[in-house]
Amino acid sequence: MENATWSANVTSVCKLQADFQYSLFTIIYSAVFVLGLLENGAALYLLTYNVLKTPRSSTFLVNLAVVDILFACILPFKIHYHFNHNNWVFGDAACRVSGCMYFLNIYLSIAFFTCICVDRYVAVLYPFAYIRIRSPHYRTVAVVLWVVALSVAGPLVLGGPLHSTENKATLCFENFGTSSWTGRMVPYNVCALVFGFAIPFAIILVSYPLIANRIAHIPRSAHKRKALVTIYLILLICVTCFLPYHLTHLLHFLMRAGVIQDCAFAAFIYKMRRVTLALVSFNCCLNPVLYYFTLAAQKWRWPICFRKRKTLVYTICGGGQGGEYTAELREITALRQGQSK
Repeated sequence: MENATWSANVTSVCKLQADFQYSLFTIIYSAVFVLGLLENGAALYLLTYNVLKTPRSSTFLVNLAVVDILFACILPFKIHYHFNHNNWVFGDAACRVSGCMYFLNIYLSIAFFTCICVDRYVAVLYPFAYIRIRSPHYRTVAVVLWVVALSVAGPLVLGGPLHSTENKATLCFENFGTSSWTGRMVPYNVCALVFGFAIPFAIILVSYPLIANRIAHIPRSAHKRKALVTIYLILLICVTCFLPYHLTHLLHFLMRAGVIQDCAFAAFIYKMRRVTLALVSFNCCLNPVLYYFTLAAQKWRWPICFRKRKTLVYTICGGGQGGEYTAELREITALRQGQSK
């Protein structure tokens, strides 16, 4: 009861304020909106236009680009909200959709990062098993991840109130009551921290050093640098964007639940949460760099051709999906040659 009372009065007693957040969110979200929409729009166009020429594992990259574009589309609402000192004027439905899309971007991005990690792990350590994996398997995994994410977000969108009123301003996804933090928000926070971040991050953290170690022993491989850069980029995005956010989110959850009762520490957590909320959105701008390095070996073909004449070369393959595996077979062959040495 003491924890609940302290948590209910935490804002007034400890003066949890971060006035810098209004300009911080406005500037960061504006930059992410412009860069993220342009970068991911171009990446999605290239990935889908060259779908027959890109590796089958690019399915995860396509879905990652879609998630980032959807996230960028809700940012103008967030920019208006923070520019007007956290006053939401777009109604309850828009608040629910934009808030849930914000968290879907975080956890679907981590999920697709994990899928890319597992894909590279199998390709490097079990190349012959990797060859037997078909494109429908990738699409099935992507659909399952979307269904699970939307199923989790559904009750949150359709549940109780997600906005509140404070100082004549309408807040969206902020300052939930004590009953929410110790009740309906508990399963969401636990699932997000454990299944949404801790387990995927552990898979990435354990698998990628193993992959890097195996690749490092391959001499003069054309795919060695690309694979290593892909590994380091995903680790960089996770450590820079997602790890700080989840650490402060855990502390913020403990503070709101009344476990952390030191006012100075609570004020620090409140400010750091604002910083990490802005920082996590940068994954939308960093992901297109990952697309470039992952598919750097591909020769992109634009629909606009400035040459007067164009020569078409057709290749007849023995199997219906022969062209689909060309890039991956080259990579696996290089990896096997390095392992045999």
